[in-house]
Amino acid sequence: MVDKLLEGKRVFDKEIEALKRTRDQLDESFVEILNIILECKGKVIITGMGKPGHIAEKIAATFASLGTPSFYLHPAEAMHGDLGMITEDDVVILISYSGESDEIVRILPSIKLIGAKTIAITGNANSILAQNTDFLQVLPEFEEACFLGLAPTSSTTVELCYGDALAVVASKVYGYKEADFGKFHPAGSLGKKLIIRVEDLMAVNEKNAVIPEKSMLKDAIVELSKKGLGMVSVVDREGKLVGIITDGDLRRQLEKGAGIYSLYVEEVITRNPITIEVGELAVTALKILKDNNISSLPVVNKGTLAGTIRLQDIIGVGIVAF
Repeated sequence: MVDKLLEGKRVFDKEIEALKRTRDQLDESFVEILNIILECKGKVIITGMGKPGHIAEKIAATFASLGTPSFYLHPAEAMHGDLGMITEDDVVILISYSGESDEIVRILPSIKLIGAKTIAITGNANSILAQNTDFLQVLPEFEEACFLGLAPTSSTTVELCYGDALAVVASKVYGYKEADFGKFHPAGSLGKKLIIRVEDLMAVNEKNAVIPEKSMLKDAIVELSKKGLGMVSVVDREGKLVGIITDGDLRRQLEKGAGIYSLYVEEVITRNPITIEVGELAVTALKILKDNNISSLPVVNKGTLAGTIRLQDIIGVGIVAF
């Protein structure tokens, strides 16, 4: 009878041990390989066959998303024309734990002819791959987590982590910032939080709800109803924000039985309202709105009204968390 939970934990233990062993044996080879990547004037091309191929594809995606131009090259397809993707300015990382994968070994001579630098990531220092590349990272010996000791498990986990380490450290050396990340991830929630700004979403010009400070409250009611922003901004002659009137303000006047058609805006206005500056991130506006339990916010440019941003407009583009 197989103890399923115990076997599951054993797999974790084997792979964690492999990672620890690799981490502890990292040396100047890692730094040398990282420097080659940092100095690369072309692209970092990563290849592997079988399970290491899947790992190579993921590593290439990580490099690309963190600012290092990179792509995955399938070694079998490379033999049928895709070697034309490689230039002499590129760096090619070849992943094979055995170092003897036929598809990987067969493309080495062509890569050499092209003139690209080659880096081997392998567990066999005496392999064909290790002996025929410019730079070499030899992984330590460890057991595969597969109970048969055959399926690539610990080795692919180590290869993945090693590639992540190269990509992450390279991005840190570049000075890669959150804004850079946002450029490469515009469709994701995180990317949207990092690149979408208040001015991208705010209501402006004829879509904004604005009235002069000497207006009657009935004018504010018309503007509130017409624009549907939940608030109307009150400005002086120079366009400076004086205050706001919200749906809630109007409701409270009605509850008091006030003669809303005879009141002036200045009798109802909320002065010195919470605002946000043009240029701020939309996620910052979202936090202000949620923290203050309000649905709309005036946007200003050094005191001059620029627009209005609503909670629903921010959430509507997929920015929902902090």
